[in-house]
Amino acid sequence: MTKLRTLFLMLILGLMCCKKPYNPPATSTSQSYLIVEGVINTGNDSTVIKLSRTVKLTDKITDNPVLNATVTVEGEQGGTYPLYDVYGNGHYNSVNSLNLNSTQRYRVRILPAEGGQYVSDFVEVKPTPPIDSVGYNVKDTTVNLYVNAHDATNKTRFYLWDYDEAWIFHAKYASLYVLDPTGIQMVPRTRNQMIYSCFANDKSVNIIATSTEKLSSDVVYQGPLASIALSSEKMESKYSILVRQYALTQDAYNFYQNMKKNTEQLGSIFDAQPSEISGNIHNTANPAEPVVGYISATNVQSKRIFIKHADLPGNVLPIYPYTCEQDTALYKDKTGTNVVQNVLINPPIDYFATSAIEASGGGIIGFLYSTRVCVDCTLRGKVDTPAFWK
Repeated sequence: MTKLRTLFLMLILGLMCCKKPYNPPATSTSQSYLIVEGVINTGNDSTVIKLSRTVKLTDKITDNPVLNATVTVEGEQGGTYPLYDVYGNGHYNSVNSLNLNSTQRYRVRILPAEGGQYVSDFVEVKPTPPIDSVGYNVKDTTVNLYVNAHDATNKTRFYLWDYDEAWIFHAKYASLYVLDPTGIQMVPRTRNQMIYSCFANDKSVNIIATSTEKLSSDVVYQGPLASIALSSEKMESKYSILVRQYALTQDAYNFYQNMKKNTEQLGSIFDAQPSEISGNIHNTANPAEPVVGYISATNVQSKRIFIKHADLPGNVLPIYPYTCEQDTALYKDKTGTNVVQNVLINPPIDYFATSAIEASGGGIIGFLYSTRVCVDCTLRGKVDTPAFWK
């Protein structure tokens, strides 16, 4: 028994010593590959297909859109539906719903401006059931968002979600004054010049998919979507999330699971190892060329919720992303005596006044000010209220 125990301990120590980070070498190829994102939307909303190309890890750009391509949705039994890059950003849009026949199969055809042709396989239309609810719970200091859904016919089984999130936040300090056009006189900000509160937004980046194939009922209960720290600016006032749900075929689900393993779970030799990502989109002239993406056909279900800071437990204050301090700028005359004049000594043009300093006998003798990142929320958001906000 003692020998066995010794051998067991040696084995454990050996495994611990062998656990080293896995850093695969970056590819040296100069070729960039097509990336196709989106679904053929058979519901009441428009179809959007995003086209881009891969970039090297050493490149400074992170987004490489494919512009001026010709993109169409095609029915197996007839019908061609063009998509347009309305905003010139590689997002090809049907503008309106396509009103597709759910009994027919569909595919996407892509003709890049530089030449070549890519087509996806014809895919069946798979209906997406409604989202039952989107909710959250708080554990320790984290807000955990989740989704509930089910299909009473037990036919969906494979689900995919993504989301858009938006939140209102404020700068560290409120700037109540601004330099007038002369660059000398400080005047109160008008309502339209306020830069204290802003709206920000973001999109999901991780692949969120699940299967109920091994369950007796086609029910998703509290499927995890995202986790947000209570101290995040997202939760300091009011937060909203719009969740979209897609039904997948098993082949599409397998593709997304493979993508997830290759993009999110690599890190050590004990994690899932790199594998070929095989989608359903092909170069007609060179079928061996890798194309990243999988085209599905389904209606998209969505649901939005709002979370108020007042509804969250505890009193956790948001952590501001910058170190912020305030300093003073005083009015002075030529002798250096503090007086009420309209000339600031070395006026802080690159800074923003937060509040006025008054003399004991009345009158403004200067201002408190701070750096722009600490008072101007428009550096990280927009003051305009989104149409959906309530």
